[in-house]
Amino acid sequence: MPGRPEIVCICGSTRFVDEMRAANRDLTFAGVIVVAPGVFPRTGDHEADELLTNEQRTVLGALHLRKIDLADRVLVVNPGGYVGESTSREIAYARATGKPVSFTDPV
Repeated sequence: MPGRPEIVCICGSTRFVDEMRAANRDLTFAGVIVVAPGVFPRTGDHEADELLTNEQRTVLGALHLRKIDLADRVLVVNPGGYVGESTSREIAYARATGKPVSFTDPV
């Protein structure tokens, strides 16, 4: 593998944790460096609001924008075309910084 591998940032609703993990796996096996959400609060039976404080949400949101900064492109995991509010902000940020954005499903 000559040169630096491509870096892809995965974005999407944390409700799609299984789909994001599958995309991460597929990209990694393809020789891509993947950056993705590190916390998935919706994986348990509790609502995300019960698991994360507002301060933690703010920190995670800012951290994910820095991950987009590191990436060559963004892949939005959006089964059924779903794109939520946070993901919409991330897409707008990526486009504003000149990052190509692609989607797993049509929007």
